[in-house]
Amino acid sequence: MRWYVGSDHGGVALRDLLVAHLRTHGHEVLAVLGPAHEGESVDYPDVAMEVCDRTLADEGSLALLVCGTGQGMAMSANRRRGIRAALVSDVFSARMAREHNDANALCMGQRVLGPGLATDLLDAFVRARFSGGRHARRVGKIEAITAGDGRPAEADRS
Repeated sequence: MRWYVGSDHGGVALRDLLVAHLRTHGHEVLAVLGPAHEGESVDYPDVAMEVCDRTLADEGSLALLVCGTGQGMAMSANRRRGIRAALVSDVFSARMAREHNDANALCMGQRVLGPGLATDLLDAFVRARFSGGRHARRVGKIEAITAGDGRPAEADRS
């Protein structure tokens, strides 16, 4: 898998640990964005948008975003049309985000997750595959929300 990874200052240590984990398991990390050190303050929306733009431009790639809680990265990423970012803190949700929601961005919080759980979440996300079927219709509705007025077409509401 190909990854674009970013963090703000609140997620540098976890970001770096997860980048090393991805590389150890044979994944290609195409860019690591954000500060080099925790003392270098940056705004998480800027990092999230850069990572999301690169992910969207490289079909089939995935995004990994880390900040203090993961909330800011997830909120920012989900503003970008075509990104389906999942903030996860349990393995089941990490797997379901891929299988049912076709998530292409994984968000985590350094201040709320330990390194062992974080790598387990990443592994669950990586192993999972989109199920398609009825879930494809629902993902289509998510995409319709970002494409228009925030509401699916009348015929699609079910």
